[in-house]
Amino acid sequence: MRIVRVFDTTLRDGEQTPGASLTSREKMEIARQLARLNVDVIEAGFPVTSRGDFDSVESIAREIKGPIICGLARCIRADIEAAGAAIRPARRRRVHTFIGTSPIHMKTQMGKTPEEVMRMVTQSVKLARKYAEDVEFSPMDATRSDLEFLCRVVAEALKQGATTINVPDTVGYSTPDEFGGLIRRLYLRVPALRAATVSVHCHNDLGLAVANSLAGVGQGAGQVECSINGLGERAGNASLEEVVMALRVRRALFDCDTTVRTEEIHRTSRLVSRLTGIVVQANKAVVGVNAFMHSSGIHGDGVIKGRETFEIMSPESVGLTESRLILGKLSGRHMLGRKLEELGMPVDSARLEEIYKAFKALADKKKNVYDEDIIALAEPASGRSLNYLVLEDLEIESGTKKVPAAAVTLRRGKKILRASAKGDGPVDATFKAIDKLACLKVKLLDYGLRSVTAGRDAQGEVTVRIRSGKHEVIGRGASTDIIEASARAYLNAVNRLLFPPGGPAKR
Repeated sequence: MRIVRVFDTTLRDGEQTPGASLTSREKMEIARQLARLNVDVIEAGFPVTSRGDFDSVESIAREIKGPIICGLARCIRADIEAAGAAIRPARRRRVHTFIGTSPIHMKTQMGKTPEEVMRMVTQSVKLARKYAEDVEFSPMDATRSDLEFLCRVVAEALKQGATTINVPDTVGYSTPDEFGGLIRRLYLRVPALRAATVSVHCHNDLGLAVANSLAGVGQGAGQVECSINGLGERAGNASLEEVVMALRVRRALFDCDTTVRTEEIHRTSRLVSRLTGIVVQANKAVVGVNAFMHSSGIHGDGVIKGRETFEIMSPESVGLTESRLILGKLSGRHMLGRKLEELGMPVDSARLEEIYKAFKALADKKKNVYDEDIIALAEPASGRSLNYLVLEDLEIESGTKKVPAAAVTLRRGKKILRASAKGDGPVDATFKAIDKLACLKVKLLDYGLRSVTAGRDAQGEVTVRIRSGKHEVIGRGASTDIIEASARAYLNAVNRLLFPPGGPAKR
């Protein structure tokens, strides 16, 4: 059976999701989990974009063993040199270089002629080979490129030493029949492709990224580029979990599989969602909370009699187990530590002590503490580097005949800061008070509230998306008090604005 490589771009294309900026520590945490997931390639970043991104890629290249560590570069000397230097510590390294080849990209975006693009491909792939024997080349916007020119570019990249040719549907324009046909024609028109790896990188603008990727695999592609939870620019990339499980469940049809440890899928999805602040939609395939739930009487009865009646894969195959009630106010630190390890969130003793204090406080409010509660508690502790401003106290005045007001107390190091504000509601008043203390002009773009678990004593988890100037970030917070959860989410986002990856923002 043919093995298809899985190229994960969560840390590069996935991080380009609006508001999903990650710190270097968070990127390393995701990289470690991707290695446990056993992906073949980790595209760790775009090293030339900033010193922070370069250092992050270099750190991942130094520590992560197993997967190939890849750095992205445009067909520009400075980009390739930066990518080559950043991935140098890796045992297995790859330079991924790209250039637009469609008429609209060449003329409008770059102002280059086809002949100039050809020269840049020749020079860039040749240079990339000096930094890594493994070189991937992508003709950006391949699906809207002239086929004759696309074939010439691909042949030239192979001639100069490219080992992988990636075919991107950069703007999510193609359909499965078209995309599969393009892969087939490239194999026919460029015979040298048979000695290389053909990769596919599909965007989800029309909701066809996974379908197009699978169509490419069906025509012989040996690598699929995807991201956890389908993160990426605009509507995102092909979802890794969906591609992998489609190939696993339908092995007989595709006659191929991957080496991904599928039991790590749910844990990886949860980690990426937690660190990026992007909540996975409930009906998301494979990893959504409803993916293995059955509300229909017919479906429920069928599953009770035999799971295969309405489930084509088991929850266990993706590492999902039912939320089990095993912790309460009498549970000790050791039991909590074991539960965090089981949830894929191991912590050191100092951080365990922080989480344990919050756990005991929650256990006094809630009779039952579930896995989701533990995850919500651990998330703020796992983002301690963001706690530039820490919530100390929150007092609210509100009523049907009162103008809502909030008094907020924050701690910055040893300094205590206090401010009050009025607003349209208690949440609005709280946010305005935090704005005063943070000295930021912030626009709230989105606010979401969900119940972490069932029951009247459930924690509420709030997700906010805010913008200050050109910077857009996401924050999350949880509490049994939804006003407090809102304050924690907003403060989490404000801290990300004050201390974004690569250094603090100017105030």
